[in-house]
Amino acid sequence: MNNERRNEHRRIRLLVVDDEQSIRKLCVTVGEALGYICMEAESGESALALLEEQSVDMVLSDMVMPHMSGLEFLEKVRKLLPRTEVALMTGHGSIETAVQAMKLGAYDYITKPFSPLEELRQFLRRMADKSKLVWDNEFLRMENEPATHGIIGSSAKLKEVVSLVARLKDTRTAVLIYGESGTGKELVARAMHFRGAFASRPFVAVDCGSLVPTLIESELFGYEKGAFTGALKSKQGLFQAADGGTIFLDEVGELPLELQAKLLRVLQEKEVRPVGSNQRMKVDVRVIAATNHSLTAMVSESKFRSDLFYRLNVFPIHLPPLRERPEDVPLLARYFTSKYSRRMNRNVQRIPRETLESMTHYAWPGNVRELQNFIERAVILSNGIDLQPPLGELKLTCDAPPSHASNGDGKTLRDMEREHILEALHKANWVIGGPAGAAARLGMKRTSLLYRMEKLRIFRVVSRMASDV
Repeated sequence: MNNERRNEHRRIRLLVVDDEQSIRKLCVTVGEALGYICMEAESGESALALLEEQSVDMVLSDMVMPHMSGLEFLEKVRKLLPRTEVALMTGHGSIETAVQAMKLGAYDYITKPFSPLEELRQFLRRMADKSKLVWDNEFLRMENEPATHGIIGSSAKLKEVVSLVARLKDTRTAVLIYGESGTGKELVARAMHFRGAFASRPFVAVDCGSLVPTLIESELFGYEKGAFTGALKSKQGLFQAADGGTIFLDEVGELPLELQAKLLRVLQEKEVRPVGSNQRMKVDVRVIAATNHSLTAMVSESKFRSDLFYRLNVFPIHLPPLRERPEDVPLLARYFTSKYSRRMNRNVQRIPRETLESMTHYAWPGNVRELQNFIERAVILSNGIDLQPPLGELKLTCDAPPSHASNGDGKTLRDMEREHILEALHKANWVIGGPAGAAARLGMKRTSLLYRMEKLRIFRVVSRMASDV
């Protein structure tokens, strides 16, 4: 999709901030006539409160307002939304004021009253062109820059994660990534590896939750010919395959205690002993582990070794769930829409405002993976330039705020998540795994769904209902 076509269908979001209602209404009228989605606020404080909940492309703010000046407001917006274009309106324009505003990152300033009115129209058009260029550059950067490796978002929480990745990329320090299923833990691990000095070395990803318990040791450390029935020849283990590079141990909390002890020895001694061998082999591997469990709680319950925990937890990174960074949902949605539209040779170019709002307010229990699967289905269903998602799938939580608080009906996020999982189980005839199972419908791993079911106490319900099917 070229930039011209993308710009043609993407509507600019404009926020007008002024304590004079007549000025606000005039600017909103002009903006809406230009096809922009317009919002208004009567003070810098109320505008900042709005911007904390949703992002905009452009802000047009008065210079002189009670309590917070336009320059103070400009500084705060630049920190909160660095890619948003901010322009200032003033009836007291001066060269000094304009220079100060430009130094603080303002796009430009315009003098009130607007005479003729065409001056305001042209000013907003130029500002919108700059905003579209910034958005397109950011879109292309995320698509083409290998450094991000799919880490998409502009929220403060995600920026903190990206900053930590940049600090750790050239080190051999052990890292433990905490986060719910579907938040992108492997993407963070890959970015850490491929952005750094060891990018040319192997990166080996291991899903500890999917390994067969009786074969975990041989998979991780390899085995010699004849070590067990079926071992017709020697095989290199995953640690050996990652020698010189990085091994990513996803869902490390799923490892049985016996294997945890052997993993600890590998980390301490930097050597492995293949099953059936008396020889130890040196390995130089950087370990990045990930979990959706609380390993500290597992340590206190004697389900995870404390010495291994301290060895892995040298540098913890907490990856926030999507419900805690709703401002990233529109950016992710647009990215996935473009990705799948190109892949499926569709012409989907725009996400309607009401669709984005529903998606932003949805809790996304399956996180980014669920959003990605949702957009893929939506692109398949779309026949025109507008995305046509199955919004009925969001009905359980789309009207609820993205928090742990209860909604207007008294339901908590936990209650709604439980209903969401039960609905998926019902649609899957209570089959948990497999391509048509509930886990796949939710965009989750089977082990993660089982974990959530245990936490939500729905095992007994599923067992009873499954017996009736």
